[in-house]
Amino acid sequence: MPADAIYFHHPASLEHDPRVHMPGHPDTPERILAIEQRLAQARWLGWQRREAPAAEEAQLELIHSHALVAHIRDMCLAGGGSIDPDTHVGKASYRAALHAAGGACALARTLLAGEARVGFSGARPSGHHAEADRAMGFCLFNNVAIAAELAIRELGARRVFVLDWDVHHGNGTAEAFRRRADVLFASIHQGGIYPGTGALGDVGSGPGEGHTINLPVPAGSEQELWLSLLGHIVLPAAGAFAPDLVLVSAGFDAHRADPLAGCRLESESFAEMARHVRDFAARVGAPLGLVLEGGYEPAALAESVQATLAALIDERPAHGAAPEALLTSRAAAQVGRYWPL
Repeated sequence: MPADAIYFHHPASLEHDPRVHMPGHPDTPERILAIEQRLAQARWLGWQRREAPAAEEAQLELIHSHALVAHIRDMCLAGGGSIDPDTHVGKASYRAALHAAGGACALARTLLAGEARVGFSGARPSGHHAEADRAMGFCLFNNVAIAAELAIRELGARRVFVLDWDVHHGNGTAEAFRRRADVLFASIHQGGIYPGTGALGDVGSGPGEGHTINLPVPAGSEQELWLSLLGHIVLPAAGAFAPDLVLVSAGFDAHRADPLAGCRLESESFAEMARHVRDFAARVGAPLGLVLEGGYEPAALAESVQATLAALIDERPAHGAAPEALLTSRAAAQVGRYWPL
């Protein structure tokens, strides 16, 4: 009998520690420890746990250049170093990154094989900033993009919808699929912060025009605006797209306690977004997988992940989307050029 929900993780996530090169770096192993300790106290909410396999380098190269993969591998084998002022690796980082990408790939494979209706890959380092030839923003390999590409090339999916609710724009994922019509990428993120991309007017290009939906929000934005954009813009467009697989770049750094941004979501805000996406996936008959991205206050991160996982399997209905805000109306005018809303 298929499991209802599967959680992928790996102890290598604890071995990647940028503080070796940058004391005080916010992306710490304690993020994973906090999540797993909290979930263990809740008996993992009934989720089945599986060890995330290591991705093969050929899977990494579905998105990334051979040169980038070799550079990160060789840098780690040589003891590590600094890729840029934000992104640092140690000897164990390549192994951790292989299992983070492998967890996302195993998630897609498991879901499309019908082994579960929902899944979560709770591994690090994160991935959504990593571009084809560049690791950046704490990210080495773009886990969710690799999983989406694997789903299309090898697992029988024709169309994949990727929602990114991390507070930082998922520039790497957007660039990976910029000119593609078989992946719909939608990002709700705080505007004006790292990495400086994700303007409302950036809708993709060439054959992919209209298949990138960027929804920047101002600092101080709360649940009402995020749910308004999700319910009135993102999910109606995704419904018209009719995906075979739904993936979420699940960052939790829009939480009010997070030190790296200025939005004001609560843990329950992520649960409510999860219910909306859960119900959407059920309506279109597509499995749903979430891949961990940011979230840098460990207690808030752990609470938010627990609330999200509980929401994905509970029977509570999603609340109606918040009333349309002015920003939602402007976004609707843009996105409505390409999708019926």
